[in-house]
Amino acid sequence: MFRTSQFIKKSLIQPRYFHQSVAKYEPKVLVTRKLLKSSQARLEKCGFDLIQWPKDSSMPRDLLLEQVKGAQGVICMLSDKIDKELLEAAGPQLKVVSTLSVGYDHIDLITARENQIKIGYTPDVLTDATADLTVLLTLAAARHMKSGIRACETGEWREWRPDWLCGYQFKGKTLGVVGMGRIGQAVAHRLKAFGIDRVVYWGRHEKPELKESLNAEFVSFDNLVTESDFVVACCALTPETKEVFNYDAFKKMKKHAIFVNTARGGVVDQDGLVRALEEKQIAGAGLDVTTPEPLPTNHPLFKLDQCVILPHIGSATIEARETMGDMCIDNVIAALEEKELPFELK
Repeated sequence: MFRTSQFIKKSLIQPRYFHQSVAKYEPKVLVTRKLLKSSQARLEKCGFDLIQWPKDSSMPRDLLLEQVKGAQGVICMLSDKIDKELLEAAGPQLKVVSTLSVGYDHIDLITARENQIKIGYTPDVLTDATADLTVLLTLAAARHMKSGIRACETGEWREWRPDWLCGYQFKGKTLGVVGMGRIGQAVAHRLKAFGIDRVVYWGRHEKPELKESLNAEFVSFDNLVTESDFVVACCALTPETKEVFNYDAFKKMKKHAIFVNTARGGVVDQDGLVRALEEKQIAGAGLDVTTPEPLPTNHPLFKLDQCVILPHIGSATIEARETMGDMCIDNVIAALEEKELPFELK
């Protein structure tokens, strides 16, 4: 189908900025980061006129705008801003943008549709990886993992003390899930194995089938935050969910409640979360997503012992990321062959 691409240097004195093929008549494809080993090897064998940023950093904006010119396909990351400026800079021949993510709020969908540019993404593949990490954060926040690790490292670990680092277990407790999609359901299944007695959820609409599979109850948002011992955010970022977890919501939670967010940073009013934790309105929080990302190291959340923060690694397993890379490649190949994208955002 396409010829194999090769690495070349821009010049003898410059670093190797791009992975670029020699065959200029092949379809030009821009990839803003290097993929994982197997999917990267497959990408190189496709024979695209491949432009790829190889450094462990985001592709500089000015370089991205320059190199996207003439591209027929783009594989981007969640950290890349695919806006009107970039889409128009690419030119009218651009057929597809496929993002290595399930989220797509970094893409200007309106401009893409106006220019008949297909948008690909990587749905469903993140479910298990993200659900696993959500459980990890819930456990870590509930059992004072941050303080426990620091105690071992700093010598604070002394003799056994009855009340030292006592947290909360799951048996007989209520789990509240905001956003009962695939990830939310996977989290609920996992935590039920730890002894969760009751599952409640809130979202756009009730899902009757969850009554049978999870014995889950559809409740109002207020009821969920009031009745749950563990509150997990797995929802999309929409106008309805933007900063839905504000100070008032946290204040309604139980004093021993644990809040976990692996959805989007924007669903939380972070100032409200800081205040709630400082005032001990809730017992702890686990975050894989923040606003902004990365979160500045001097942010108040880092200073709170009861707040565990991870650097947005919900999908960071070899299995998930390799599959995501392959899905993006499949989308680009399909678009270049004038076929329907197998993983298209409709």
